[in-house]
Amino acid sequence: MMAEDVQHQQKSSFNGLSKSAKAGASKKLVIKNFKDRPKLTDSYTEDTWLKLRDAVSAIQNSTSIQYNLEELYQAVENLCSYKVSPMLYKQLRQVCEEHVQAQIHQFREESLDSLSFLKRMNRCWQDHCRQTIMIRSIFLFLDRTYVLQNSLLPSIWDTGLELFRTHIVSDAAVQSRTVQGILEQVERERSGETVDRSLLRSLLGMLSDLQVYKDSFEQRFLSETTRLYAAEGQRLMQERDVPEYLHHVARRLEEENDRVISYLDQSTQKPLIATVEKQLLGEHMTTILQKGLRTLLDENRVCELTLLYELFSKVKGGLTALLQSWREYIKSVGAETVCSPERDREMVQELLDFKDQMDSVTQSCFQRNESFINAMKEAFENFINQRPNKPAELIAKYVDSKLRAGNKEATEEELERILDKIMIIFRFIHGKDVFEAFYKKDLAKRLLVGKSASVDAEKSMLSKLKHECGAAFTSKLEGMFKDMELSKDIMIQFKQYMQNQTEPSNIELTVNILTMGYWPSYTPMDVHLPAEMVKLQEVFKLFYLGKHSGRKLQWQPTLGHAVLKTEFKEGKKELQVSLFQTLVLLMFNESDECSVEEIRVATGIEEGELKRTLQSLACGKARVLNKTPRGKEVEDGDRFHFNSDFRHKLFRIKINQIQMKETVEEQVSTTERVFQDRQYQIDAAVVRIMKMRKTLSHNLLVSELYNQLKFPVKPADLKKRIESLIDRDYMERDKENSNQYHYVA
Repeated sequence: MMAEDVQHQQKSSFNGLSKSAKAGASKKLVIKNFKDRPKLTDSYTEDTWLKLRDAVSAIQNSTSIQYNLEELYQAVENLCSYKVSPMLYKQLRQVCEEHVQAQIHQFREESLDSLSFLKRMNRCWQDHCRQTIMIRSIFLFLDRTYVLQNSLLPSIWDTGLELFRTHIVSDAAVQSRTVQGILEQVERERSGETVDRSLLRSLLGMLSDLQVYKDSFEQRFLSETTRLYAAEGQRLMQERDVPEYLHHVARRLEEENDRVISYLDQSTQKPLIATVEKQLLGEHMTTILQKGLRTLLDENRVCELTLLYELFSKVKGGLTALLQSWREYIKSVGAETVCSPERDREMVQELLDFKDQMDSVTQSCFQRNESFINAMKEAFENFINQRPNKPAELIAKYVDSKLRAGNKEATEEELERILDKIMIIFRFIHGKDVFEAFYKKDLAKRLLVGKSASVDAEKSMLSKLKHECGAAFTSKLEGMFKDMELSKDIMIQFKQYMQNQTEPSNIELTVNILTMGYWPSYTPMDVHLPAEMVKLQEVFKLFYLGKHSGRKLQWQPTLGHAVLKTEFKEGKKELQVSLFQTLVLLMFNESDECSVEEIRVATGIEEGELKRTLQSLACGKARVLNKTPRGKEVEDGDRFHFNSDFRHKLFRIKINQIQMKETVEEQVSTTERVFQDRQYQIDAAVVRIMKMRKTLSHNLLVSELYNQLKFPVKPADLKKRIESLIDRDYMERDKENSNQYHYVA
């Protein structure tokens, strides 16, 4: 009846519009209100509600609805249009509440096991949600008009949640059984059993939707998680080794993250992962590091070290603890290498390999963390200086072994890479003057004996040292190269000079002119040279001093070498020998057999040097002399004769390697020279400081000296040098305060 009235009114209104449109020139659309609002019959509201209630009951009981849904929606709209909304909302809430209250009885059964209870709860929740959605679709007009306009009223969906929360989930027994059941399922899954994740996801979603997730479930869940992993951590730390334990922790964290994705609320992720990390890692950091870090690093377990870093970076204070243990490990391993004299032969190579390994760990496992790189540098600097001077000496000798001719193990590119690595180790050394002294001595031998592998490699090393230590450090070394180049030019001029001589010599002489301040100091040794050699020396001296008046030439036979043409039964050979070896061998042109004493008197070679020379000729690989009695050592009573039966596959045989070997005396004298130079440097520094400051206390002077000196020095040594300067009247003690010094002008 009402619908017909509306249609009639609309029809008449449109007719009126069409007539007025014809009359005027311009068309206007005019919408008018109903003249009279249709009235509802007295019974319409009650009848319509009964119809709606039946529909709601049918939905709640999962039976078929007798009415068309569109018809029901229209009925709600009609009631709302006539201001019946408050009553309609109240009646709907009451019907829904009565239904939800009736559901609680199915959860009172004590015989239900935990899983069945959860399934029943889930089914009840799913039915409730489906029913609420259908009811809301019928009462949508009410929801979007009346409820929306009243901010204090919950929507139909929220009302459904509120009723379910109030009458079902907030029931203490029901909530307790639900949460306990979920926790049991989670624990079973953690033990390796398979559980119904969709059931857990639905039930936890229910608690979240009902806004009781945090209070009712999360707190208990985290508490249970703490208990479980605390016990597991304690047990497994004792049962398993560290690599296995780390993989277990990573697997557990992955599992817990997967639980968050699968069924836990997203808000639980942070506290859950933090709990697992604390119980499995945070509580056992010290044990893990003490028990396993050294093994992982010794065995270069890249995978586990990467995992260790990733896991520890998640725990508060984890990286700090790892950093400290890493630093201590490097110090410990490095000190074992550096402070063991029996490992000196391999020390530098071991340090280079160790540095490579530690670099690889920081790059691959520790994500190039600056703190770890700096800690590594500090640790290297710490342990390499625990044994003063020796590492510097051995590094210089290692460089020598790489830059010598005959080092076929490396190409130029590889050699450059090795030198770069050595420079990294060299940076950590405090007493760089020791390195300089030994490097200079070895460089001199390489240059003078012609044993340098490559001039480019030598100059490359020199530029690296210059870049690292400054021009003052390498000025003498550069001077040595300049001397060698100048000597070449002088020898070209000397050869031209010799061609103009009336009496040409059958010996070809090559002389290296060395500036005394640049080269290591050699002990002068007067040996008896053959007359022909002495004559040549005089010719050269005349030639050189003619060009450079006012200079003094001092001949150094120690590093002289020669090529001797020799005849054996097998045929002619050339022997590349040292000058001392030359003098010994030339004696056998005059005599078939000589004693040690006879050779010493004839050559004038110092006894220790002579024994080394004879040993190299009679006891080495190329035995051009025979010794009686046979043996590896040369004794005073031994006699030597020329070995005419000597055989060798090569035409030119090198026997002068003895010149490249360092004697104990050489090593001691080089070290002593370094210490002597240090004393001069300390003296100079003290005088320089006192001259500038005039008066200074002992402690301030020592502090200033430590700032200026570039090598390690003990306070006692500084005190000795100060005393020495006081004795020599460079400074004096204050008469009233013995700790105060005055500069003496």
